[in-house]
Amino acid sequence: MMLVEETSVPDAALPVEALKRQIRLGSGFAEDDMQDALLASFLRAAMSAIESRTGKVLLQRSFQLMLNDWDNADRQPIPVAPVQSITQISLNRPFYPGTDLGTPTVHDPLGVSQILDPMRYRLEMDTHIPCVRPCTGSFPALAPDQSVVIRFVAGMSPTFAGLPPDIAQAVLMLAGHFDEYRNEYGLSQGCMPFGVSSLIARYCPMRLGFTS
Repeated sequence: MMLVEETSVPDAALPVEALKRQIRLGSGFAEDDMQDALLASFLRAAMSAIESRTGKVLLQRSFQLMLNDWDNADRQPIPVAPVQSITQISLNRPFYPGTDLGTPTVHDPLGVSQILDPMRYRLEMDTHIPCVRPCTGSFPALAPDQSVVIRFVAGMSPTFAGLPPDIAQAVLMLAGHFDEYRNEYGLSQGCMPFGVSSLIARYCPMRLGFTS
């Protein structure tokens, strides 16, 4: 399984001005925007860290999930949430010159793709583990050289202003933390301030265990 981000968060969507207020950066100087690129990088790093910790995509963008086979014949989990829509599901195989492509197929950089009819599957939304299910029966069986590509759109909001307040605050706090310790290399691996961890706790998947 491989998850690929097809589109990235544009610079204009990053709350650089809000971060400046968060870290109480001085204003009114001719060089006000000198640190904008650096602050934007802290915001991207903070969003990435929170997405990794929670399994939630913050700002909406397009992804591509590549699979060697279905996880289950009647259920294919998506490793991130929330998924807004499934754009396309295709069965891919390498392109061999001289091969009859047949229909319905397209020739793209990934090889020869057979596009599944959208009426054959549906998105099952879930807070933590959304999945794709066939409407009837099961997913089509794959040939030995076939793979599955699921293209989808995921994310809590198209804009930073639309994020839940606790998540938005966590991003600003963590980006401010990165700014404050920009030259510090002694922090333990995976360190995340307690305030940030508490803000994102309810978005993290629950892990239930049993002990004897």
